[in-house]
Amino acid sequence: MTTVREATYGVLRDLGMKVIFGNPGSSELHFLKNMPADFQYVLGLHERTAAGMALGYALGKGEAAFVNLHSIASVGNGMAAIVDASLGHVPLVITTGQQDRRHILAEPFLMSRAVEVVRPYVKWAYEPLRPEDVPAAIARGYHLAMQPPRGPVFISIPSNDWDHACEPVSARRVTQSVAPDSAALDEVVRAIASSRSLAFVAGAQIEEDGAGRDVVALAEALNADVYDEPIASRWAFPRSHRLLRGRLFPAQKPLSEQLARYDTVVVLGAPVFLYYTIVPGNTVPPETKLFQLTNSPLDAAAALAGTSIVGNLADAVRYIAGRVKPVARTVPALSPAPEAQPGHPMSPDYVFSVLNKLLPRDAILCEECPSSKIDLERRILLDEPGSFYSVRSGILGFGLPAAVGLQLAHPRRRVICPVGDGSAQYSIQALWSAVQYKAPVIFLMLRNGDYSALKGFCDFMKVGRNVPGMDIPGIDAVRIAQGYGMQAREVDRPEDLEPALREALASPKPTLLSVNVLPGGQKTFGMDQSVNSPNK
Repeated sequence: MTTVREATYGVLRDLGMKVIFGNPGSSELHFLKNMPADFQYVLGLHERTAAGMALGYALGKGEAAFVNLHSIASVGNGMAAIVDASLGHVPLVITTGQQDRRHILAEPFLMSRAVEVVRPYVKWAYEPLRPEDVPAAIARGYHLAMQPPRGPVFISIPSNDWDHACEPVSARRVTQSVAPDSAALDEVVRAIASSRSLAFVAGAQIEEDGAGRDVVALAEALNADVYDEPIASRWAFPRSHRLLRGRLFPAQKPLSEQLARYDTVVVLGAPVFLYYTIVPGNTVPPETKLFQLTNSPLDAAAALAGTSIVGNLADAVRYIAGRVKPVARTVPALSPAPEAQPGHPMSPDYVFSVLNKLLPRDAILCEECPSSKIDLERRILLDEPGSFYSVRSGILGFGLPAAVGLQLAHPRRRVICPVGDGSAQYSIQALWSAVQYKAPVIFLMLRNGDYSALKGFCDFMKVGRNVPGMDIPGIDAVRIAQGYGMQAREVDRPEDLEPALREALASPKPTLLSVNVLPGGQKTFGMDQSVNSPNK
């Protein structure tokens, strides 16, 4: 016999979850006391930051990360990160403390109903009926979190369970890959063989399933045009590749117009489709054959058109590649974007053009700058797998903590976090964690003093700009960062930008650069631009 606490640490060790992200509270103390020496505790000053760092770490490692939050209070604070993990297919095993079992009936202070609160956004939510079930519940949660589509699970643990006697629990092996239906894939092969104009849509699940190289090889063999899924949370196709045509728009009519030239469209690892603004129209032109290959039964069921095939993306792409004939086709080159011009204040377009010149080949971008996303996509050319991460849910506060988690997962790669000055305020405490855990992230803050993305949508929706709360003056991010112990500086002139970036890239410490940029407004994810928007 052993204790629940000892058995739990044994299970976590066997499953490889030896980094604990959290913010401790009274109901977690019995678990955290005398933590084994081979475990590391990563503290976030706010639960949004703690769970957000775990999210970034899980993305970087490709494995489930362990999160320990405090009762219902911390679940509420960390809920945004839980939603991010759910919609982004990020495997997290989240535990929280519950009040002592002996007086839960009396509704004591900090009694938690967190299981009911989080249930819509986790794959499994559970409070063990017996103390001795806790280690096995955590093992079960891990396997559920890792099953495609991956996602968070949640376990609520009463505070007096940890010292209860129980038997040791051994970790088991559970396979994760599910093979797609070969007969359905044969239909895709036949459609490709008869197609005169073929397009692929590359989604985040390509990276989830390790299918990146296979997708590139298939696209090259067929000389197919490739588009990013709308509002891409990961770049699953090399940015400088000759076949990349740019992003799809997140609204029915403009997206359908983009795909009107193709008789066959194959969506690889993405929803059909992720929309934002309402511009009514067809999902795709009626005469276009549409197929979706996805690891998510939910995405397959939710698609508004086409044939959906559920299974591992790498298996599906290899199956198709082994049964199609190469296609010789001259692919027209896209016109390069005009050279970005310096100005004062600088444009985000210019900032990203300078950044692109200096980025290491294996750099990682963790982005949360909604009003400058179009400029970032146009200027940044990264071709290595696992080079780009953005928020799927649209909830602000993703970027800073996720960047710290990614840096902890990839200590030999450099993480750069382009972030808006508004977005950063939702999880600014992550700067402290970056300093404390020596995560040398470069936080590139684009400071325009307003919520520019909202101003852009005011224009698009024709509501006017007479809306309160659109400006955020008086924030000194440099002094905030320095208060957390981080080196930081303001960059105002274009001639100072490149030296500042070079200095930050050369430093082994985290750095914040607050760059003054033009105020403005996002142009609704580029839907004001022509269909043939340049991608480089």
